[in-house]
Amino acid sequence: MAQMTGAEALTRLLLPESVPYVFGIAGGKLNPLLHAISRQPSIRYLGVRHEASGPLMGAAIAAASGRICVALGEMGPGSANLVGGLGTAFNNSLPLLLITSNNHHAASYPNRGMFMDLDTHALLKPLTKWSAVVHDGRRLPDLVREAFRQALTGRRGPVHLDVPQEIFTARFDFEEEELALPPSAYRTLEGPRPAAGDILQAAERLARAERPVLIGGGGVVASGAGDLFRALMERVQGPALTTQMGLGLVSSASPFFIGQGGIIGGDAIPAALARADLVLAVGCRFSSWLWNDQGALTNGAADLININIDPMSLGANARHALGIWADAKHALTDLIAALEGRTMPDRSAWLGEMRAVYEGYCGKLDRMSEDEGAVMHPARLGRALGRLIPENALVAYDGGHTSFWSNDLTPAPEERTRFHEPGMCQLGFGTPYAVALKLLHPERQVFNICGDGAFGFTLAELDTARRYGLPIINIIHNNASWGVIQMGQRKTYDFSFGTDLEGIDYAQVARGFACHGEVVRREEELAPALERAAASGLPAVIDCRVRFEAHPSMPHFARMNAFGFAQGSGGPHAAMVKGG
Repeated sequence: MAQMTGAEALTRLLLPESVPYVFGIAGGKLNPLLHAISRQPSIRYLGVRHEASGPLMGAAIAAASGRICVALGEMGPGSANLVGGLGTAFNNSLPLLLITSNNHHAASYPNRGMFMDLDTHALLKPLTKWSAVVHDGRRLPDLVREAFRQALTGRRGPVHLDVPQEIFTARFDFEEEELALPPSAYRTLEGPRPAAGDILQAAERLARAERPVLIGGGGVVASGAGDLFRALMERVQGPALTTQMGLGLVSSASPFFIGQGGIIGGDAIPAALARADLVLAVGCRFSSWLWNDQGALTNGAADLININIDPMSLGANARHALGIWADAKHALTDLIAALEGRTMPDRSAWLGEMRAVYEGYCGKLDRMSEDEGAVMHPARLGRALGRLIPENALVAYDGGHTSFWSNDLTPAPEERTRFHEPGMCQLGFGTPYAVALKLLHPERQVFNICGDGAFGFTLAELDTARRYGLPIINIIHNNASWGVIQMGQRKTYDFSFGTDLEGIDYAQVARGFACHGEVVRREEELAPALERAAASGLPAVIDCRVRFEAHPSMPHFARMNAFGFAQGSGGPHAAMVKGG
């Protein structure tokens, strides 16, 4: 037996899962836990400037590596602040453990009017896969293991433990082996394998198809099955695309690539899905990024083979001919084996047709990027960044409309190098993401390409980057407005209200944080500015002055937002609100 405080036991229980980082803000009730964490050399603590950044940083680590981190919230407002970043982990199926403090048992659950009272369990439960209050410190091993089991099994996501203050400080007896139990003893380490009959049927359908389309989603990335997806793509010899969580599974230089990110990826994606006779989707839940005004982009005549580790995602947003409940790695391994020796039709004409549509779309972007107006066109900035950012760099695409330009114009060489936030679409995620990515990969350059509105949400994390020596580079598309909202207001009501963001010099803001900052007004100024930013060794902000121009995928985006009107749902202003 070993006697230790609840805080010490809780920290010990993080070690079997190799938790690499804890993100949070120092708080009085959290001090016992922070003291215990400070004595564990394998866990690094990062003090953020707002609690919402903790879940965002944890989500970034999960998206980039699959590893689970911890985000802390002090009782009351500290815990409430977690909500601002928690939706990113929840809606994008990224594992994360939240630990919050609370008043002592005698004054909580139910609360008695103490300062900072909050039913944190009730607040965070809707945004977590699982949430619990630790009423007895002796249950810590059981509850922490349950938290990890819930976070890392099936469709992954965030979980939560709320800890009253005396649990952290009281001493309890624990069996040593209970604190060091390996994950294999309390949760499955692999997802389900598909039924053999389902794989055989999928192989038969795929071998017969003349116009197949492959979709790779975040489930492929999470299972580490990128190489298998690309092997299947080579075998099928048909057009392929990725969701926003699957960026890089199909390199943007691949001869099979027809776009990425769903409907914001250009004309070839809806064209291919409209004409396909078979769609194979792996690790994709068919969120609205694969809709138009009629629903899922898959046409009624096409066979949809949908493979997902979450059985509740199968059939939820898109009807399938065959739904397969399986981990992507197992499913792809078995499907490739089942295709051995099968003869397939010549799909070169089909692939060539869809590639021609994609190249025509790229031509639109090329013409936009040649614009030499007095204020830079966002396509001109995006194209220049695509040439200048190193291939092995890590890049977050933050900001609503700005992320469309990044999606098209920043080459994606492989998975876990380019990052959208499609589930919650949380503006301001980019700077915390970049900080966490630099923490994870200090040897690589890390960029956050964002809008000026988005940057304002979390710019205080420049201080976090500076204090911890994490020289990220923020590149702002600064059009001094909430651009897409302003466009919608002017188009719908011929007015502009609350959308101006003029008069801010973000480079000067950066210098106020003792970071590097520059303003760029012309394309030729960009390369030397980036060189100086990298050479400074400091977190940097490159404030690029651009004008607002509608992205060519906006008509597809508008159709997605109109879904439901034909069925009588939504209201007259729904499309504009959702489009923001």
